[in-house]
Amino acid sequence: MSRPGSRLLHLRPVALSLMLAWGPAAHAELWGFVDAYGVAHFAPRAVDARYRLVHADEAASGPRVPGKRDGADALLTWMEIAPEAKALVPWVREAARTHGVDAELLTAIIAVESGFRRDAVSPRGAIGLMQITAVTGDRYASATERRQPAAERLRDARTNIHTGARMLADLTRRYGRIDLALAAWNAGEGTVRRAG
Repeated sequence: MSRPGSRLLHLRPVALSLMLAWGPAAHAELWGFVDAYGVAHFAPRAVDARYRLVHADEAASGPRVPGKRDGADALLTWMEIAPEAKALVPWVREAARTHGVDAELLTAIIAVESGFRRDAVSPRGAIGLMQITAVTGDRYASATERRQPAAERLRDARTNIHTGARMLADLTRRYGRIDLALAAWNAGEGTVRRAG
């Protein structure tokens, strides 16, 4: 069982696989569960008996029977109704609309990067919900936002989500594919360039 302080350790290893599952060319499954602390855990396969299928491409799994529900719906429902996730919905929708990115994808990135925690700080100093470093925060800040130090403004959920949405929109434009944009988000732009 997870300890509250170890939330990010369970989310980071699957970040790339979760994000790539949303890519247009992906034919992957997404498995997950919510632990006793309310932390969502995701993986590209059932790691153990706690994991339930959350998402599968229809091409890979076949069409779903209308009206039939399974255990995966519980995790998706949790992501929609959990207080920490629900509180972000207006800002996620606003950022998605403003910057032309998918709201569900933003929500998935928040789940993977910070587990919906505004106060999350990574070992490398990435701040907040979408785990944005101060350098990246300055790069994607608006002129008004730059008046406040990055470390302070990225602790504000709305500002953090908008900054992340700007970054995702920029990476998507530059790479032309969401899977490459998400790989650059997770592993860094230099890593994606070196991998060709």
